[in-house]
Order: sequence, then structure tokens, then C-alpha cells
Amino acid sequence: MGFLDILLGRTKAVAPDLDQLFGLPSAALTLQAAAGFTPTGTGAVCFASVEGGAFAQAHQEVQELLDADAERTGPPVEVSRDEYGYSWLVSRREPDDLPALVSDLHAVNSALEGSGFGPQLLCSVVGFQDTGQRRLGLVYLYKRGTFYPFAPLAGEAQRRDNALELQVKATLADDLRIEQDLSRWFPIWGAPGL
Repeated sequence: MGFLDILLGRTKAVAPDLDQLFGLPSAALTLQAAAGFTPTGTGAVCFASVEGGAFAQAHQEVQELLDADAERTGPPVEVSRDEYGYSWLVSRREPDDLPALVSDLHAVNSALEGSGFGPQLLCSVVGFQDTGQRRLGLVYLYKRGTFYPFAPLAGEAQRRDNALELQVKATLADDLRIEQDLSRWFPIWGAPGL
């Protein structure tokens, strides 16, 4: 970053650090002990779809890689598209196998990034719930290299539980790199698994 950038208030973009995803299993233990939330076994990677053969090929290779996992129980990896036009590659594992789910998410992100489609990656999310059926997602912002909690309220209205999100932020401050700019805590309505 140069002197002119400092004067004009420009900041250098944070490089994604996909290894941050591997902090989720220990954060899940903290989250369970402090707030009673446990993993649902569902995680997803969100990306902006691109037309063209190269992206379709990379997307197909990622799906085949994850579907070939002999230890996977339940449905294979699936692809869905939300109402905003973003694509989600969804992986489901046993709720107590969070490390395998995190490995799936890391593999998807790494494969798309390695194929030159890093700019299309938006976020990854892992679902949690408590005994009262409250839902929570820990969202990894690819372009920021940080996490934030997203807690949609039950019902049809698009509302979030801001108090719970701030509680989770404080709880996981020592476990994950939490996004400090709350304006970047984007709602991910309709995300698979939430």
C-alpha cells in the first residue's frame, strides 16, 4: 500500500485464508458449551454462477470429487440456486462429523479458486441449532477472510435475531476471526440448511 492510498483512505483487500475454515470444529465446541448450539450437519458454499464451459467443467469436477467420498452417508452433494440467482453447493454429513463437513467446504472453495474462479466465491456457511430449534449459521466471507453469525428468526418474515448474533460474536471472539464491520454481516435468506 502506497503513501497515496493512505492519504486517500484506501485499504488493501484482505486475501482469503481458507484454512480459517478449520477453526470451525473448535468454535463449535465453544458454541455448544456457551450457548447450547450444535451443528446440523449441513454446510454450503455460495458462488456467483458464471456461464461458460470452463466454469461448468470446474463445477462438475468439484461435485464429482465430493460425491465420490465413500464415507459419505445420506444424500450426495447437491446444487441449488436461490431466489437472488446465486448458486449453492450443499454438503450434508452426520451432525457430529463437523471436521468432514469443513473439509468438504474447504475442498469446494479450493477447487474453484484453483480453477481461476475465486472472484465468484462469496461465502461458506455451516448450520447450527439449539434445543429450542433456533437456527444459526456461521458464515465465512471469502473475500474478507472473516466469519460472522447469522441468526434468522422462525417464520415467514425476513427477520434476524440480532441479540443472538452479538452474543455469538462475543462467544467466538477467541476461536474465529470475526468480521468487525457489522455492515458486512449480510443476511443470507434462503441459504440451504438454515
